Amino acid sequence: MLESIDFSRPHLSKEEYKPRRDALMEELVVLQQEAVKKGVGLVVLFEGWNGAGKGSRISDLMYNLDARATSVYVTEDLDVEAARAFPGAREGVTGFFPVMQEFWHALGPRGAMTFYDRGWYTAATQHMLYTEFGALSLDGSRDDGGKGKKGGKKTSAAMERARDERHIDLLHRYLTSAADFEQQLVDDGYVVVKFFVHVGQDAQRKRLERLHDDPATRWRVSKEKLASVGNYPQAYRLYDNLLEGSNFSYAPWHLVSGEDKRAANLAIAETLVAAVKGALAARPDPAAAEAAAKAQANSAGLLDEAPQGERTPDQERAVRAAAEREAAEASARAPRSSRFAIVDDGPSLDAVDHALVLDPDCYKHELKAEQDRLNRLEMEMYQKRVPLMVMYEGWDAAGKGGNIKRVAQALDARAYTVFPSPAPTKPELLHPHLWRYWTRLPKAGHVGIYDRSWYGRVLVERVEGFATPSEWSRAYDEINEFERELVRWGAILLKFWVDVSPDEQLRRFRDREQDPAKQWKITDEDWRNRDKYPQYKAAIEDMFRLTSTTFAPWVVLESDDKRYARVKALKIINDALEARLRET
Repeated sequence: MLESIDFSRPHLSKEEYKPRRDALMEELVVLQQEAVKKGVGLVVLFEGWNGAGKGSRISDLMYNLDARATSVYVTEDLDVEAARAFPGAREGVTGFFPVMQEFWHALGPRGAMTFYDRGWYTAATQHMLYTEFGALSLDGSRDDGGKGKKGGKKTSAAMERARDERHIDLLHRYLTSAADFEQQLVDDGYVVVKFFVHVGQDAQRKRLERLHDDPATRWRVSKEKLASVGNYPQAYRLYDNLLEGSNFSYAPWHLVSGEDKRAANLAIAETLVAAVKGALAARPDPAAAEAAAKAQANSAGLLDEAPQGERTPDQERAVRAAAEREAAEASARAPRSSRFAIVDDGPSLDAVDHALVLDPDCYKHELKAEQDRLNRLEMEMYQKRVPLMVMYEGWDAAGKGGNIKRVAQALDARAYTVFPSPAPTKPELLHPHLWRYWTRLPKAGHVGIYDRSWYGRVLVERVEGFATPSEWSRAYDEINEFERELVRWGAILLKFWVDVSPDEQLRRFRDREQDPAKQWKITDEDWRNRDKYPQYKAAIEDMFRLTSTTFAPWVVLESDDKRYARVKALKIINDALEARLRET
């Protein structure tokens, strides 16, 4: 692609440039305010050669735009020494956070413009150039954990699959990550515009030497960066391959000659004007607007709850029949399959054994043994900088909180964070649904425990109408993409569904109502959700069917007996940690 830039063209004169540029900037300023009102997010990525003038092009735009709705994120160079010294690299961990996390974290809300001065392609290039510092040295593994234990074999198989994910070809990996990120943004109402500022080798050398020779700008050009000019041909091929492989129809590249800054400014402004105009001209989706309004109302706590009153048998049957119809309609809209590999023996609610129990005396002994084991493994995990993510979903009153408590009890309080998932805030609703989880990841070596999770999109948001069918149906693979990024980062990811039978749930609801110390745990919403059991059951089955991937399968915790579920969770966490930490 780079050969399409013609450096021999005469440079644009100041007289020709200024009136065209002024008119374009005036138009862009007006369009920016319309985009703010209509919630159109603009993501503008500038990639290109060192010394090509990316920062100057962004500064020229920022001088005119409304700073209240504009942000700039600058991607720092990879710290090679830190990467070399990072202990997690030897354990298959690529850094303290996933590579894409910083770009998600910097993402502005819909209605704002987010400029990236270099971005995920720079990160990809630098990680590929310094592969030796982040390469995984896991040539084999010894799996002596989980054998003969319910759920253990599945966890061990997932650990093997996760290891394979961490070994895939780097170029393919980064192009896949870029495609997922950009596609999710576009699907969520953002416009993604990508510029590559290109200069020839001689022009790059002259610019870098000029910056290096000036004491005021020498700090911008290290000796290593200046010497990198000699690698121009090799970098050219790498850039060209990246551009070819990431020239997506929904986010194409726009090549700009950095050797003529006036022509570059005009080309950039014209492209941005056209992009924003196109987004504003798109017809609004009434269903999306209705779902967004419901979600906003829920965020503000304005939805009326419908208490469950006394009903006749006929009324009960009518409520159940309506719920069954709605469940069937939603399931018909769910994807038939996933593009990700799904486990062959995935879980199903109909197959859950509600009779599993653990003797109280055995419980005390096994709980202490597994908590002691987790405490020891967590210390080793911290030293080796392996991140652990344990996610809980489940029925109301199934025992998620008690299960989390027993896991957290075994951990150093400084080493874990419990992330709850209440209704999204209004700022969170102005971002893609996964944004609030990309910004809530544990640092490598730490534990993130999720009390409900990113699966809210395909559970409560699907059932309650806070997301449209098109939004929640595409979310299954968006979630799979997210989890694949976590696994490729090097995280141990465990997904627990805490299950309880409807009869046992009803008993726990009534116990809570009668116990003053627990009445705060039971709300009208809990009773209303029981009316929607068919819809939630259908949503859960679709979730299992479409997201129990080979690298991050679902594990059911049978929790009619909370003791059994707690010990099982601890054993599975410990088995997964041992399987990972004993890889050689």
